[in-house]
Amino acid sequence: MAALPTFTLLGSGHTVLMLHDADGGHLTFAPQVETLAAAGYRAVAWDMPGYGYSAPVEPYTFKALAQSCFELIDALQCGPVTLVGHGMGAMVALEAAVRRPALAHRLVLCAGGPALDAQSTQDWVAPRLRAVHALGGGSTMEQLAQILVPQFIGAGALPEGARLAEHALGQVYAGVYRRALEALPTFDRNVSDFVHLTMPTLLVAGALDRCAPAAALEALAQVLPDARTLVLPHVGHWPQLEDPEGFDGALLDFLARQRVWH
Repeated sequence: MAALPTFTLLGSGHTVLMLHDADGGHLTFAPQVETLAAAGYRAVAWDMPGYGYSAPVEPYTFKALAQSCFELIDALQCGPVTLVGHGMGAMVALEAAVRRPALAHRLVLCAGGPALDAQSTQDWVAPRLRAVHALGGGSTMEQLAQILVPQFIGAGALPEGARLAEHALGQVYAGVYRRALEALPTFDRNVSDFVHLTMPTLLVAGALDRCAPAAALEALAQVLPDARTLVLPHVGHWPQLEDPEGFDGALLDFLARQRVWH
C-alpha cells in the first residue's frame, strides 16, 4: 500500500479537505485552515503526491491522485467530506467525486475544474512549463515563483496573499511541478460525467484569472445539477489568498447551508 499523503489538520467537526493547485502545497490554504477550524470544522489541507513530504505516485495521473485522496479520507475515518479544490486540485476533487460520489458531501471548486481547451492550455500550462524548463544556471523555484505569480494575480490582490503564493510555489520540487503541469491537459471529464454529480457545489472564480476564466466556471455550473458561481472582482488565480475575506465568507456561508457533522 502506498504511503499516505502528508497533511495539516486543525479543529474538529465535519471534515473539509482542501486540495491545492500545481502551483503550491498545503500552505496555499493556510488562511482557510484557521478560519474553518475556528468555525467548528475539521480542516485538512493535504500535500498532493510529490509535494512537501508526500511520496510521488506513478504514473502521475488524475486517477492516481484521486486514489491518494480516497486513501487519506479512509485513514481520517471521517465519512463523507467537503472537498475544496483549487486549480488542479479542483480537477482532482471532480475526479474523486465522479469515481466515489458517496465520499463527497459537497464540492467547492476554486479557479479550476473544467477540462482545459487549447486556449486554456496555452494560457495556464505553457508559460509555467517554459519557466520550469528554463531553470538552470543557478535559477531556483523561488526565483521562478517571483516571476510567475505576479503574472497571474489580480490587480486587487492582498500583498500578503501574493507573497504566500510565491512562497508556496517556491517550495515545490521542479521535477514534480513539471509532471503536474504535464498532467493538467490530460483531465478529460466532461458533461456526461458531471450531470450525475448531485452534491451541492460552489464555484469560485477570480474575475481577472487567465488560467481558469470565470466564464469557464460559469459554464461548468450550468452543467452541474446543484451549483452556483461566485466571481470575485480584481482577483486572479489565487482567490483564497488574494481575497481571503471574500473567499472565506462565501465558503462559510455555503457550508452553513447544509451543515453536517461526522
